[in-house]
Amino acid sequence: MNKNIAANIDEIKKRIALSAARAGRDPGEIKLMAVTKTVAAGHVKEAIDAGITLFGENYVQEAKDKIATLEKNVQWHMIGHLQTNKSKYVVHLFNCVQSVDRMELAQELDKRARLAGYKIDVLIEVNVSGEQTKSGIAAPDAINLVKQFSALENISVRGLMTMPPFSDNPEDSRPYFRALKEISRQISETRIPHVMMDELSMGMTDDFEVAIEEGATIVRIGRAIFGERK
Repeated sequence: MNKNIAANIDEIKKRIALSAARAGRDPGEIKLMAVTKTVAAGHVKEAIDAGITLFGENYVQEAKDKIATLEKNVQWHMIGHLQTNKSKYVVHLFNCVQSVDRMELAQELDKRARLAGYKIDVLIEVNVSGEQTKSGIAAPDAINLVKQFSALENISVRGLMTMPPFSDNPEDSRPYFRALKEISRQISETRIPHVMMDELSMGMTDDFEVAIEEGATIVRIGRAIFGERK
């Protein structure tokens, strides 16, 4: 694991600012999420000390162990595929679930959040590429799913998330990022009650600069901060 975490974060922030400038955007609109899958709590603490306040985890149990040992003044988002039966833990651990892609899961999160006495933010995961191996609602069905979610009182739909097909060329991701932005625009124009399209979570270590150019508000960076996973 790369120990030079603070320097890595500084470099990524510079790249974010340059990408935002190319797109005529304010870099302050873009949130840097540190993805901590398989990253030890000590390295997460280094990222906190370097100024990161937003973290993403893929697995509930791994997040539970880390969150218990770390300070509480940071935000945690669930970004991995979520089994419905884990919802009872999720509402107590995470500020937002970015991987909601079906009504059954949304209903369970709504129920668990209601029992806990608060609302939980969610992003709708959209499978823009149509890959069979990826989670996410199919792009043509996204608007109808959001309409269904709007009736749930204890979840707050805040935007969309996607993961494009893997490629060595960041430019290959651009059409998928552009498509997610268009879906977000269409949903906004529909003016669905209790739904906000504030967030576009897209872009990772290899393609986050392209994602920013296409409108990302959250970029999910793991390897470029913490080094290669073991």
